This record gives sequence, C-alpha cells and structure tokens, in this order.
Amino acid sequence: MATICDNIPSAESFAPSAIRFLDCQAQLLGAEGYRALAAPGSVASILLTGMTTLLIALIGYRMLFGHTPTVREGVLTFVKIGLVLVLATSWPAYQTLVYDIILHSPAELASAIGNPTNLPGSNGGLVGRIDAVDQALKVLAIDGVGQPPLGPDGRPLMPSVPPPPFLGFDSFALGFARVIFLVSTIASFAVVRIAAALLLALAPLFAAFLLFDGTRGLFEGWLKALLGVAFGSLAVAVTLGVELAFVEPWLATLLARRAGDLDIMGVPAQLLAAMTIFTIALTGVMWLTARIAMSLRVPAWTNALATAWPANGSRPETARHTATAHPPIESRSRAAAIADAVAMNQRREAVVAEAAGGSRAAHIARSTARQNRDEPRERAPILGSAGRRTRQRVSSRTLARDRHI
Repeated sequence: MATICDNIPSAESFAPSAIRFLDCQAQLLGAEGYRALAAPGSVASILLTGMTTLLIALIGYRMLFGHTPTVREGVLTFVKIGLVLVLATSWPAYQTLVYDIILHSPAELASAIGNPTNLPGSNGGLVGRIDAVDQALKVLAIDGVGQPPLGPDGRPLMPSVPPPPFLGFDSFALGFARVIFLVSTIASFAVVRIAAALLLALAPLFAAFLLFDGTRGLFEGWLKALLGVAFGSLAVAVTLGVELAFVEPWLATLLARRAGDLDIMGVPAQLLAAMTIFTIALTGVMWLTARIAMSLRVPAWTNALATAWPANGSRPETARHTATAHPPIESRSRAAAIADAVAMNQRREAVVAEAAGGSRAAHIARSTARQNRDEPRERAPILGSAGRRTRQRVSSRTLARDRHI
C-alpha cells in the first residue's frame, strides 16, 4: 500500500510543511507511477510490445529483400532493445540508474559545493532554516518598524531615511516581503519536484520511443527535461543557501533591535527589495540550467557507432591521418587534376579490356595501335613525291631558243 503524504500544513510552520509534502509527493508519484505503467497490460507496456515487434518485423523484411544486417548492426539492435527493456520494465535497475540520481544526487552535489564555504543548508536542515527565516519575517511584520527615538526636548528625531512612498508602506513592505519569500521558495521546489515526478513516472512510455530514429526525438526531449529538473534542483538549493547566508544574520540583528525597543526605519523597503532580487535570481538560475540541459544531443545509433569505429575497420585516428596525407582537390592545380582524371580513365579502360579477354573493345584498341604504327611507312612515298621542287621549271620553247643562240 502506498504511503499517504500529510496534506495538512501546520499553521505555525507553513513552509516546511509544504516543502515536505512536495518532496513526499514527488517520490511517491515517480515510483508508483512507474510501476503502474511498467505493469503488464498497461498502455506503456502495450506500446512497448508493439514497437519492439514492429522493429523485429522490419529487420525480417529487410533480410527477405536481401539486406542482411552486418554484425555491427545486429549487436547494436540487441543493445538498443536491451536498454529499452531495462528502462521500461526493470524497477531495480531504473531506480539505481535514473530515479535515485534525479531525486537525491542534487542534494549531495549541493552539499559537496556548499561545505567548503559553510553555505547554510549544505549539511542538511535547509527546510528548518527556511522556516526560521519565515518566522523572523512574521515577527517583524507583527512588531512593525517601531517609533523613532526622542530628542532631548521630547520630540521625535527625524530619521535619516527617505519617507515611505505612501502611508502604511512599512507594514505593507514587511508583510509582502514574507509573501515573496514564501512564494519564491516553495514555488521553486514545486516546479522541480513535480516536473521530476511526472517525468520519472512516464519513463516506460518514453523509453519505447528510443527504438526508432523517427521517434528518438521524443526520448531526447524527455531526457533533456529530466536533466533540466535535476540541474534545477541543484541550482535552487545553492541559491537558497546564498539567500539564507545573506538574510539570516540581517534578520537576527533586526529582531535584536526590536527586542531592545529600537526602531528599524527604512528596513522594510530594503527587505522587500532583497526578497525580490533573490526571487529573480532563482528564476534566472533555473532558466540557465534548463538551457544547459537543452544542449544535449542524442546521436543516431548508426552514426554514433560509425564515428566510434569506421566500417573499414580502421580507427578514427588512422582514417583522419589518411585523409590529411593527400591534399584536397581545391588546393591542387587544374592541370594536375585533369592528368589524374585521364590516368584514371586509362586504367579503367585497361582493366575492362583485360577482364573482357579478347572482346571487341580490346580488338579495336589493338587494331588502332597497329594502324598507327604502320601509317608512317605507308605515307612515306606519297609525302616524298608530293615534295616541293628545288629547281626552277624551264619550258621546251626556252630550251630551243637557247640552242639557236
């Protein structure tokens, strides 16, 4: 039977009651919701079974059409299916790998970060110290700012602070500072805890989306959100520790002054500003940690494995050195590129001719080579007879005339 969380906050300590209730609900919803979806017959279980069957059927159809998967692809598929089944059906493994890390590791990291600087709440007791600040703000709101001191003539001395914006501002500022502190603190816990509980409970559903590349984006989004709430919990704990380190001694001094019947003129505006500043800081750090989580990228299984170990069996370093051993085409001259292309074409034709073994292409190539070799001998007489005359041409009439002379 699931444990029922106490949902009645104490009137004397509202903040710790609300924070403990949120923490209890987060753990309960994350664990029991996961078990409900991982149970046989649930929606997530049926979806997982259907998607696994579809994946195996697609592999079988590929084999029928001659696309036999390689050893690498087969091992990768089995690893993927095993990982999905572990995340979606095994609560002990899921609790160790995901549940405890998301819910409990942020507090451990905050303790490791805050211990060297003695940050309040780093050794535990953060909820109790939040309640102490709430109680101090409540006492100040009840006591008010007090009366200004009296001078020697019995008249009140003018305080060295600007006047309040409107009548009754001091009481309003003290009460509203407490409201802002409670809202920012409890709301930040509520956001990270409820979001973590919902995402942890839906793990069997999103784990099934890891089987196909087309649905891998849904699993990637779930994983990003899960890391975002974990980082957000860490940011909330550290930011609240910094706020307590600033506010606690200040409130202790103000309470001591009021106990001595001294005034705290001008302090309500400062308290209101401080609580507003730390509220904005809480929002900012949660947004920044969410942006960091959004930078996660889950690569495709085939691309990830091909990057880690190329298909030709060579290591990535070897492939990179081989690629850099030859200069890129753009860096070579045009003449060298043309010469390489011609040489490659000649080698290809020679390989084809040798493989054909007396084919028509080889016969034509041999005939052309023989014709080119015999052509100079056949053209020699023709070229000799058609040569240009070296002597001047004389007609018969000119010869007869020369004889009579």
